[in-house]
Amino acid sequence: MSWDYILTIFVAAMLGGAIGLEREYRSKEAGFRTHFLVGLGSALFMVLSMHGFDGFEGQPGVIIQRDPARMAAQVVSGIGFIGAGTIIFQKNVVKGLTTAAGLWVTSAIGMTAGVGMYGVAVSATVMVLVCLEGMNFLHHRVFKHWHREYDADEREQDELTGKNQ
Repeated sequence: MSWDYILTIFVAAMLGGAIGLEREYRSKEAGFRTHFLVGLGSALFMVLSMHGFDGFEGQPGVIIQRDPARMAAQVVSGIGFIGAGTIIFQKNVVKGLTTAAGLWVTSAIGMTAGVGMYGVAVSATVMVLVCLEGMNFLHHRVFKHWHREYDADEREQDELTGKNQ
């Protein structure tokens, strides 16, 4: 058992879990457990793809070519199915796109950690959290204020023109 591989999947799971905590705090469909598992699974597939077949020779005279990118491509496809399951179209409103994108990027972060690029994985996680929390702040503090001003101006205009009478 190699502790390096265990560290790799642990880091990926923790980074995915950090994103999941933010989603859970916001009461979104996919929270801590889902993001934790996506990060862990993606890293595990990358570790398997890169190192799981070391020493596998196959049949005599058969040349085996390994391509870790092939498994990574399949992980991306699989995450697409999971993400599609979180998207809901109801009453002409699409919901769950951010959750689907969060699962997608969590998988990418897990794969990045899975190949040992911890700095990139941590940086991407920080950027995801800044995006999610930053946009939430802007939406609730700045944009909502602008909407209130716009609505007040619109009501004032309606009163002047007599539309709401």
